[in-house]
Amino acid sequence: MKYFIISGEASGDLHGSSLVRALAKEDPQASIQCWGGDLMAAAGARVLKHYRELAFMGFSEVLKNLGTILQNFKICKREILAFQPDVLILIDYPGFNLRMAQWAKKAGIRVFYYISPQLWAWKSGRVKIIRRCVDRMFVILPFEKAFYEKYGVEVDFPGHPLLDVVHAQTFDLDFFAKNGLDLNYPVIALLPGSRRQEIRTMLGTMLEMPAYFPACQFVIAGAPSIEQAFYAPFLEKHKNVALLENKTYPLLQHAHAALVTSGTATLETALFNVPQVVCYKGNQLSFLLAKQLVNKDLQYIAMPNLVAGKALVKELLQDDFNVENLKTALGEILAGKRREEMLEGYKLLQEKLGQGGASALTAKWMVERLKGA
Repeated sequence: MKYFIISGEASGDLHGSSLVRALAKEDPQASIQCWGGDLMAAAGARVLKHYRELAFMGFSEVLKNLGTILQNFKICKREILAFQPDVLILIDYPGFNLRMAQWAKKAGIRVFYYISPQLWAWKSGRVKIIRRCVDRMFVILPFEKAFYEKYGVEVDFPGHPLLDVVHAQTFDLDFFAKNGLDLNYPVIALLPGSRRQEIRTMLGTMLEMPAYFPACQFVIAGAPSIEQAFYAPFLEKHKNVALLENKTYPLLQHAHAALVTSGTATLETALFNVPQVVCYKGNQLSFLLAKQLVNKDLQYIAMPNLVAGKALVKELLQDDFNVENLKTALGEILAGKRREEMLEGYKLLQEKLGQGGASALTAKWMVERLKGA
């Protein structure tokens, strides 16, 4: 069968790559084209457009790039029609993918949605689009099943694919020597995000921390889609900070603590059992507009807190994300009661995310539904 997959972000490329491999195993005749990234290409899919060209974040950036975005819709529709897939598989990325779902429904193309948009956080009215245009949802967070049931939408919960990704990582015993790090100093990982706009906003404040914690060594996790030259101005001012490109998982394996921009990386950090401070700061106008749209019942934005149903990790958002607060929060998780509580909470978190094998189970269910159509 033929599968067309749309993923518009680094996390979607990661989960999409696992799904591509699982689909190929479940359906040996699978032909897979996609909008994705290097990981999906390495998994065997033919990537027609890279997510680097799709990552527009925030209201102002979307408005500024509206022409490009509209052109991308036209290109994507044309490529799908040329390929004539048995199914269109959408991975998160709701601003683009929900519109594609509506178009595909009218075009008579079957639609599966893997990894739900965060409708439980904001714009819950979009559930109507999913109910009308998506043939089946495959969700990866345990509370999403109950959320959709409230709106009369049946979904499948195969578990979270990150469990398999993290557990598959081999431990590099030579990590410190290979990367010029000192075994005598605990590593603090800095994960400022995967988009240029995020990194510009987040990294400067994070890089103030080495001055307050001289007994630690700070290491930036370079995003796979960002070239090293982008980080150069930051490193020029902070020569005692290292940058590791495409080594986020090995870095987390050896990190004592982490400062993490809100997103999928917060869950990855938790699954590696690294105590963390979750940070977020965006364009002020975008933030104020988002506050008006967000579900008023939502207590947290960090994924570990949402899954745990309590304040497991510290969240520093917008104006609260400043040097003084960050220094205090980081100090609390380097040793002592707060650190131990967080590590204990991570155990429960992992249990809630499933038993593993999410990608394989999703592929199995997808192929079964397609064959039964």
